[in-house]
Amino acid sequence: MNIELLGLVLMFIVTLLLAIPLGKYIAKVYGQEKTFLDFIFDPIEKFLYRLCGINPTVGWTWKQNMMALLAINFLWFLMGMFIFMNQSWLPLNPDHNPSQSSDLAFNTTISFLVNCNLQHYSGESGVSYLGQLFLMFLQFTTAATGMAAVAHVFVAFKEKTTDVLGNFFDFFVKSITRLLIPLSLIVGCILLINGTPMTFNGKDKVTNLEGKTMEVSTGPVAAFVPIKHLGTNGGGFFGANGAHPLENPNYITNFTEMVSQMLIPFALVFAFGYFIKRRKLSWTIFAVMSIGFLSLMAMNVAFENAGNPALQEMGADISLGNMEGKEIRIGSSASAYWSIATTVISTGSINSMHDSYMPLSGMNMLLAMMINSFYGGVGVGILNYLVFIILAVFISGLMVGRTPEFLGKKIEAKEMKIAMMIALLHPFLILTGTALTAYQPELGTATLNNPTFHGFSEMLYEFTSASANNGSGFEGLGDNTPWWNIATGIVLILARFLPIIGPVAIAGLLAQKKYIPESAGTLKTDTPTFGLMTLGVILLIAALAFFPALTLGPIAEYLTSITK
Repeated sequence: MNIELLGLVLMFIVTLLLAIPLGKYIAKVYGQEKTFLDFIFDPIEKFLYRLCGINPTVGWTWKQNMMALLAINFLWFLMGMFIFMNQSWLPLNPDHNPSQSSDLAFNTTISFLVNCNLQHYSGESGVSYLGQLFLMFLQFTTAATGMAAVAHVFVAFKEKTTDVLGNFFDFFVKSITRLLIPLSLIVGCILLINGTPMTFNGKDKVTNLEGKTMEVSTGPVAAFVPIKHLGTNGGGFFGANGAHPLENPNYITNFTEMVSQMLIPFALVFAFGYFIKRRKLSWTIFAVMSIGFLSLMAMNVAFENAGNPALQEMGADISLGNMEGKEIRIGSSASAYWSIATTVISTGSINSMHDSYMPLSGMNMLLAMMINSFYGGVGVGILNYLVFIILAVFISGLMVGRTPEFLGKKIEAKEMKIAMMIALLHPFLILTGTALTAYQPELGTATLNNPTFHGFSEMLYEFTSASANNGSGFEGLGDNTPWWNIATGIVLILARFLPIIGPVAIAGLLAQKKYIPESAGTLKTDTPTFGLMTLGVILLIAALAFFPALTLGPIAEYLTSITK
């Protein structure tokens, strides 16, 4: 095993070793249990609750919690629209960046509000420092929103019969104070030590090797980058995102950022097991997710390390792999690992240009977002996976002739209808958006820099990224147009809030039902057999929904390249 592959193994193992104790800690935080940091955070949280008039001891139903979630997000949306449409005259704009148009401001605000960070602008020239700070604020709040939502599900499956799922604002505040801020401080210090800038000055003037003067953008980067990864947000302070040497200076920062973006999604799976006292179930879920991630990742590493045969035929040396669009300080293996990690967990950050990957690597990144349940974003990953568990339980119950149950609660028609609607919403948004864009050349193909099959992949990738709340892109697409800004903005809203409300509604409905103790006829959901059943349901739905579209894009591009 060469040193690059060893680095990938270490990334995964270190993330796992950190995630298990973190998951236990998260379970204690959401379970109102004592932790070793209470003496620091209790006074801070009490002050915030008193200031905002929140009583964290009052529990709410799932409907009340979801109303609170939507109301606070709408307030942040209004704030974002004001800042981005007026940033030219607002403070903290030393580089004099212009205000955004209404459609771009709509897309930017919605994108960061829903944990997607689909950036239709270049960070250093499209947003002022005030705008960057507001985006950093949203990266904390949107991550905490997803974590608070999954905490309601934890409560629903822990209690035998209840209609109270905790308090949204209590879970929300604790997610920020006890998890996101402390972890961000640790990661931020590592980045600072390795050269990531932290300043409010404007552009620096640098004389290059040719003796010419050039301006280099800096800013409060070391504060922005940690939460973009820990919150699985992914928005880049710079247009090049994690491929920029000031966001990601070296292999140490690359390793740190890679572990950071996978840490909380891993930990929440284990937190679920600790919280409901079913650790075997959490390991089953983690194993299924890991099979999916590792399979896609291994293929991408192999494809990218093999290099581009077309370049080899031209006499180029491809011993380092497919290095187009990649940074030599990171390498093809670590870039390929990141490409799948960032798409399975909905971070959407990049340390290389996804548009330059081999066709089948691009297909795997699309699949990771289309499946959208291997780890997933903070909180919402488990919510997405819960939908497939419900479907797998129902199908398994039909196969053995028993009433489907999950954790002592019967799965009935209402829960199944919600699960099916949420499962079908994702492909509906992706395929409908892509079809409408392809049907109107002046809106779709006119914005492409690449023709034929790869151009179709770029359009498909943009809507897949929006629907999966991912934010990465095939950047051969000129996406800062009213059509792309508004169309993807609408997809972002529907794909974020409905998949949160649906699973929480299912959990709330199940929590109200009478608890049924396990018996000899109970379907075991913490076994390898059921895990494989769930994986089969996930792959079947993804294959049936997306295979035709994939054949028109990356698969056709691959077949064309090997027949030339």
